[in-house]
Amino acid sequence: MTRPASRPRRGRTVLRRLPLIVWLWILWVLLWGSTSALTLVGGLLVVAAVVLPFPLPAVLPGAVPRPLSIGRLAAHLLIDLVRSGLTVAWQVVRHGGRTTSAIIEVPLRVDSDLLVTAVAEVTTVTPGTVVTEIDRGRGLLYVHVLPAHDDRDIAHRRDEVRTVEHRVARAVGHRHHGDAHGPRPGGPDDTPRQSREGER
Repeated sequence: MTRPASRPRRGRTVLRRLPLIVWLWILWVLLWGSTSALTLVGGLLVVAAVVLPFPLPAVLPGAVPRPLSIGRLAAHLLIDLVRSGLTVAWQVVRHGGRTTSAIIEVPLRVDSDLLVTAVAEVTTVTPGTVVTEIDRGRGLLYVHVLPAHDDRDIAHRRDEVRTVEHRVARAVGHRHHGDAHGPRPGGPDDTPRQSREGER
């Protein structure tokens, strides 16, 4: 008599842990930097073997992965990889060692360690941007960007990171603070900590 009741409970457990499974799987693929069948299937098996047998706490309560938004996130990532790669290559060819760069401060609106990690990973794999520091206490990302010729480039790069954050949050149906471009409540202002290089 207990077996039929245990099956729905087991099904609810799997659904409850599905957001964690999906995002750990995506992070696995990003860290390996490959979309081969071995990476995709092997990563899914490893994540499932770790998450399902253990009573892990809910990482994103109420979050439900959105397949369409996840697909859009992946498509935008591929487009950004090509576009940013061409931009960085052109800057190196055109300016060489005089290419300018900066470290910008980007306030975060997501409040989950998992989502912050996902945003940092997606930002870092895009050519021309590298996350140098994550300040969880103040909700900040410090991102090294290239090129950064003027304040307009700085603002554009910051908006790109915010757009990535918004896409990541939408992909899991997570409500983050504010809209895609608004300040985080209680967070710092939008004044960047910049460091120009290669202008000598």
